[in-house]
Amino acid sequence: MNNQPRLTREQVRNVDRIAIEELGLPGIALMENAGRGTAEILLNQPDVRKVVICAAGGNNGGDGFVVARHLMLAGCDVEVWLFSSSEKLSGDALTNYQVTSRLGIPITECDPAEVDDSLEEALNSADWIVDALFGTGLDSEVRPPYDQLIDRINQVETPVLAVDLPSGLDCDTGQPLGTAIRAAMTATFVAEKVGFAEPGASEWTGKIEVVSIGVPWDLAAC
Repeated sequence: MNNQPRLTREQVRNVDRIAIEELGLPGIALMENAGRGTAEILLNQPDVRKVVICAAGGNNGGDGFVVARHLMLAGCDVEVWLFSSSEKLSGDALTNYQVTSRLGIPITECDPAEVDDSLEEALNSADWIVDALFGTGLDSEVRPPYDQLIDRINQVETPVLAVDLPSGLDCDTGQPLGTAIRAAMTATFVAEKVGFAEPGASEWTGKIEVVSIGVPWDLAAC
């Protein structure tokens, strides 16, 4: 890690806003860079053959769709579990969902309140799980049924790679918002988050790798 400062939730939003509104870099390009960089980190791990991606409906889920595409292009066996209605997707997340679907990558659309043992079977059969449920924008307790979903993911022994930060972990405090994914590794975007330095946060983040999304971290200071 270099001398980059850690970013707060508000600074993360500022980086995205300035990149899109002032630099003119489309949000879908930021998502592409984030997802591709995350996939590259996973592909650098030994014996990555099968990956299950757990996604929800926001931009973190959109990142997960990009990860799925790049893992598929690298020859991995990939499947996506979408814990949201595809009809509610919008913007860049919708675009990447559509691309993923048209490529024939299996997508299981599942109501998080109706998860059955087939999810556990899929997770246990994978070499890695990618957590693309919630990003840095989450600032209140994880609500049912997503809290139970996170707990189910935590119960399996398959290692988890978190996209940007473990779902349910507060970006600023490094504490779970009721519950959070316990990741073996976190691919975080632009720079580490301030909460990662707090005592106990590493129990949730695991090893941290910083992924460039194509813009400088110091946009946050603008």
